[in-house]
Amino acid sequence: MNLNIKDTFTKELPSDSNLENSRRQVENAVFSFTNPKKTVKPEVLHISQEMATELNISKEDSKSKFFKNVVTGNEVYPNTKPFAMCYGGHQFGNWAGQLGDGRAINLFEIEHQNKNWKVQLKGAGETPYSRTADGLAVLRSSVREYLCAEAMFHLNVPTTRSLSLSLSGDSVMRDILYDGNPAYEKGAIVSRVSPSFLRFGSFEIFSARKDIKNLKGLVDYTIKHHFTHLGKPTKKSYINFFKKVSERTLKMIIDWQRVGFVHGVMNTDNMSILGLTIDFGPYGWLEGFDFGWTPNTTDRQHKRYRYGNQPNIGLWNLYQLANALYPIIEEVEPLNAILEQYKIDFEKQSLQMMKNKLGLFTSDEEDVKLIQSLEDNLQLVETDMTIFFRNLSSFTDEKSGLELIKEAFYDFKNISDEVKIKWNLWFKKYEDKLTIERVSSEERKEKMNAVNPKYILRNYMSQLAIDAANEGDYSLIDELFQLLKKPYSEQPKSQKWFAKRPEWARNKVGCSMLSCSS
Repeated sequence: MNLNIKDTFTKELPSDSNLENSRRQVENAVFSFTNPKKTVKPEVLHISQEMATELNISKEDSKSKFFKNVVTGNEVYPNTKPFAMCYGGHQFGNWAGQLGDGRAINLFEIEHQNKNWKVQLKGAGETPYSRTADGLAVLRSSVREYLCAEAMFHLNVPTTRSLSLSLSGDSVMRDILYDGNPAYEKGAIVSRVSPSFLRFGSFEIFSARKDIKNLKGLVDYTIKHHFTHLGKPTKKSYINFFKKVSERTLKMIIDWQRVGFVHGVMNTDNMSILGLTIDFGPYGWLEGFDFGWTPNTTDRQHKRYRYGNQPNIGLWNLYQLANALYPIIEEVEPLNAILEQYKIDFEKQSLQMMKNKLGLFTSDEEDVKLIQSLEDNLQLVETDMTIFFRNLSSFTDEKSGLELIKEAFYDFKNISDEVKIKWNLWFKKYEDKLTIERVSSEERKEKMNAVNPKYILRNYMSQLAIDAANEGDYSLIDELFQLLKKPYSEQPKSQKWFAKRPEWARNKVGCSMLSCSS
């Protein structure tokens, strides 16, 4: 395994002068050198060969003992120095101070085919930022993270990636529901890949500490390597940097809304500076369409991170980033203008996204009303979002509308006449709108099916894979991994996965509710 190692991050940015791996406040540094923990009996369970190829790791290499040792933290790649990153963050709306990579250790930076990738291990042991935790991860959360990152990539949602999923061979103690009943679970490690793991909180921590020198240094580094087109560091390029981050963040969230993904914990330390989906913790996918739904048990009372609020939280988080960048810009007006533009762009892009989902290509004053009444209808009774939009692509006329989406309803038998009338009214308006469109039903169906996935990683599907894996059967992990490579394709042999959440999963832990430590 011969990798083209680059180390711009560790060579160009300040490191922690204290080399001890002890939990502490780390100042004047972007990262701390720290080695992964050796494990008892590592075993690689699954590899994303597609991602491995991006890193110039061959199939043969990925089967080697050396690869296994590197991606489980048991061997450090020659001439590299693993490290954990320092950052702060606003958690659930409150400044939490220093957070940092508490259970992630960055291994190295690879350049291949003009792309730069950072490779990191999640669950590879404690770091100076682990606070009271052990720096480890369990199989349950690792399966979810590994599968979801790759699923998001194939859904065309901006995301960090997965390289491998491994067992550490160690047992890890976890209290899954924070109810005082901890138990041992299988330890696991995911190797994650991204052009950068920098977060909003990476910039916030320096600003909060009034360390303007390192704030400027980190922004300059980020522009140089990730926003090269913005040119040399100047006040103008800093403003344009914030503008680009705002635009990318919005694009990512619009895509989340399109596929019904709920991140679950949109703290500023979980917001990528590149607008990539990062940190797959208590995430979930909408089953029934519900603007008020969140999978995170920690957030059940206030539902801050609910599905319908994600665009607002994106904006709130950008306000925090604007505050962090202010000391090197020293002008409020341009930052405010960018934040205002986010609101305008959200309205435009959200409308366009919904029109694409509905196969509408001409503009009409009634479009907004049609979409609003649809969103109201979808919440009258429990209606599966994915099945509804996928089946709608076969729409022909108002009379067959209800029959077409029948399988999207969780309890079709008991739907009232009143609800049926509302749906038939909507189908009539939809049919009227389609008559204005100059698109054949075949072309419309093709375009709708390109943005409305047939297969998503429903929470119960992950749970089935986790339950099997806990018994030593890893075949379902691969089945789901392969299925989710082509989420927009029909895949008739996999039709069983195009189904509503089964009733047994309605209130099962891991299927409908998750905690941050998941």
